[in-house]
Amino acid sequence: MTGPRIVLIGPMGVGKTTVGELLAERLGTTFRDTDADIVAAEGRQIAEIFVDDGEPAFRELERRAVRTAVTEHPGVLALGGGAILDAGTRELLAGHTVVYLSMDVEEAVKRTGLNAARPLLAVNPRKQWRELMEARRHLYTDAARVVVPTDGRSPEEVAAAVLDALEWKEA
Repeated sequence: MTGPRIVLIGPMGVGKTTVGELLAERLGTTFRDTDADIVAAEGRQIAEIFVDDGEPAFRELERRAVRTAVTEHPGVLALGGGAILDAGTRELLAGHTVVYLSMDVEEAVKRTGLNAARPLLAVNPRKQWRELMEARRHLYTDAARVVVPTDGRSPEEVAAAVLDALEWKEA
């Protein structure tokens, strides 16, 4: 099968980009983030897209970005936190090496502050985060080959845990 060596999924703020960059470096490959692809293509931040165009418009951009990245990118790929909501995306990920980076709400508070810069967390962030995770957790776990908890771990420790879980050696 062609496509990414590893696809990272998980909630916003879990560290997919940071861990993905470390994994790519350790595996001697490239890294790509679909959120960064959207920002580059649109010339504006994701929060702006949500505010200006609405979530449905953003999700369509996200679907296209994921489809392109999964078919074109051979390295480590990080998907936006909500990408897994799309059934087509879940089908596209089948057969790929998908890693779910997980964290609990207390870790999310430490890492992101659950601030309003995250468009889906603008009102009552802790409650919103819990609700998002209740809706998404089963989608993440169903799509993943392995689950790697990130709570209390540095990005370097998480990257090492991913490689250990996949029983892969660094390049």
